[in-house]
Amino acid sequence: MAKRSTPHKRSRKRRSGSSRPTASSGQAAPLTAAEIDAPESPAASVRPRRERASSPGQRGPSGGYRDPLSVGERPPAPWHPWPLSELLILVGAIATIIGFRRGEAGRPVLFAGIAAAAIGTVEVTFREHMSGYRSHAIILALLPTLVFHSAVILLVATVTKVPRLLNVGLLLIDGALFAFLFKVLRGRYLEARRERTFTARR
Repeated sequence: MAKRSTPHKRSRKRRSGSSRPTASSGQAAPLTAAEIDAPESPAASVRPRRERASSPGQRGPSGGYRDPLSVGERPPAPWHPWPLSELLILVGAIATIIGFRRGEAGRPVLFAGIAAAAIGTVEVTFREHMSGYRSHAIILALLPTLVFHSAVILLVATVTKVPRLLNVGLLLIDGALFAFLFKVLRGRYLEARRERTFTARR
């Protein structure tokens, strides 16, 4: 009696995407509902996160945060690695709070704290601006304008009462002085920025 032929068992292994059957027209067959609902592989989901984490302008060479508007590394201070400017800002902020809480008796401490914080801030902003690392043209143009306005008012107050028309005239002079300083500082920053960008591309 002839043996009855038995059909071969089909392999239950899922075929890979490269071996998907094609339609009669030569194109790949449409995905089934099971393949559409199948979860994405871990490698495909992790890759975009790594790409976003390593995108330029967000992380520096050492892995820390980097300002996207900055070019290159932050310019070091002449007394590097001692953070004297940062310490001045910190001590000045603490002294300002203490002097403010003491009221009338704490005015010397208050003024000393404001001066220390201002010196540290001006040093950092001026160094970053003049090296083309980051623009601080508004702050650097505003500070001399405020000093000029305050000096004139104090000088006049020592002689006579400050008239209101003087403040109006000083505002016009302040505006012209601020515009002039801003234009000069902005031009200097753009020049240093071009030099820094050219150096970074070499």
